[in-house]
Amino acid sequence: QVQLAESGGGLVQPGGSLRLSCVASGHSFNSLTMGWLRQAPGKEREFVSAIDDAGDTTYVADFLQGRFTISRDNAKNTVYLQMDSLKPEDTATYYCAASTRSHYDLRHNWAGMEYWGKGTPVTVSS
Repeated sequence: QVQLAESGGGLVQPGGSLRLSCVASGHSFNSLTMGWLRQAPGKEREFVSAIDDAGDTTYVADFLQGRFTISRDNAKNTVYLQMDSLKPEDTATYYCAASTRSHYDLRHNWAGMEYWGKGTPVTVSS
C-alpha cells in the first residue's frame, strides 16, 4: 500500500510561485508513476502533470501553458510540482497520485491512478 503526503500549499498572490512536495512510502518509489491533479470548488478533478518512474518523461496539461514543472527525486521518495506565474484560476486542492502502472497506460486516464494523497490547498488571491 502506497502512502502519499503532500505539503507546500498555501495562500499566494497572483503572479507568485509555490512548490508542492509529495513524499511516498510503502512501495519502491522508483517504480511508481507519479502525478498531480487538482480540484477546484464545484468542479471536477482535472489532470495537472505527471512523470514516469525514472523521471525521463513528463506530461503537463496544455492549459497550463508551461507555468508548472514536475520533477522527482528518487533518492528522497519525493515528487515536486513547481508552480510559477500563478493565477486565481489555479486555486484548488492539489492531489498527489501514484500508480504502479506505466505512464503509457495512464496517459489517457490519469484519474485512474491507484493511490492518492489527502490533498493540499492552494489559494491564489490578492
